[in-house]
Amino acid sequence: MIGEPTIFGRIIDGEIPCHRVYEDAHVLAFLDVGPISPGHVLVIPKERVAFLHELSDDAAAALGRVLPRIARAVMSVTGCSDYNILQNNGASAHQAVFHVHFHIIPKHADGSGLGIEWNANELVDGESLAASISEAL
Repeated sequence: MIGEPTIFGRIIDGEIPCHRVYEDAHVLAFLDVGPISPGHVLVIPKERVAFLHELSDDAAAALGRVLPRIARAVMSVTGCSDYNILQNNGASAHQAVFHVHFHIIPKHADGSGLGIEWNANELVDGESLAASISEAL
């Protein structure tokens, strides 16, 4: 559990209003009040943890079930054919609210949407790294 209440916890509790687009027993989705593009939606678990790796399997499954449905609805309503799903963990990874959340960010023909720079490197010692990650599972 998160020590300090977050804005998302306060939204879940009904203390702060939001423009809900979806809600069930495990997940809440609402419009971002500072959207990158029209139709930018935040999808959050009702389980109050800061990082993706802290989520229970049930909360993660609930998010996984609804993300595609919400993305399809955003596409249908906004007319976009492209979009980003963004999820950050930790301050150095640009997480600003320490409650797990996913952004669905439509990419529109006018260029609005998420802009990123992908600084790809060369894979080094992939076999050993893959084996180590597999063992950690």
